[in-house]
Amino acid sequence: MTELSFQLYSARNVPSMSEFFGTLSSLGYTQVEGFGGLYADAAGLAADLKKNNLAMPTGHFGLDQLKDTSGALKIAETIGMKRLYCPFIMPDQRSEDESKWLELAETLASLGETFTKEGYGFGWHNHDFEFVPTTSGRTPMEIILETAPAIEWECDVAWVIRGKADPIAWFDRYGDRITAVHVKDLAAEGENPEESGWADVGHGVVGWDELIKKVEAKTKAQYFVAEHDNPTDAVRFATRSIATAKNWK
Repeated sequence: MTELSFQLYSARNVPSMSEFFGTLSSLGYTQVEGFGGLYADAAGLAADLKKNNLAMPTGHFGLDQLKDTSGALKIAETIGMKRLYCPFIMPDQRSEDESKWLELAETLASLGETFTKEGYGFGWHNHDFEFVPTTSGRTPMEIILETAPAIEWECDVAWVIRGKADPIAWFDRYGDRITAVHVKDLAAEGENPEESGWADVGHGVVGWDELIKKVEAKTKAQYFVAEHDNPTDAVRFATRSIATAKNWK
């Protein structure tokens, strides 16, 4: 497996991102994944990453950021990204029928053409709501991947599970579209309520020691990104997660 990356959204509440970069580097991380709120000073971010021997090959961009394609391309170029993923839409942008999902998928397909033409990978990052069937019976995830057949998928496995879906079945069906995976863990039911039920990688119930083998066998994932949506201690999460990953063969 390639090295574990770190989604910086997990550290959005740290007092100093610059100091946290140093911590990540000292723990053995060489890659991080960005998110929209970090890109205001892309040149400064790139310099800070370089100073701490970190690369940012992947990044999350909100839909509005992506629609400003020249701006998104400039950020990606400045930081040295390889792949851009759209991570989320608000509830009012979703629909119980297929209509808004089809609209989203067509938008993603168009954006994908632009970014791939410029040499970047482009895709969608899931949460749980994409696995709730629409009134037609098709899930939003199917609609997105089938209506935008050229885009990639960054699969957040724990959100797939929270969406009451089987990640292995989705690997079997769309593994050739999966170019990155969020390595995220779930606490046992009723545990870690202060962390919204998430867990450090290897300290939950997902079973990553075995699941990572399935990811490698069934998908084309090149990036493996540790994430915790609501950690009370980002350093603890980073430390325990990379320790787990170092045991993977």
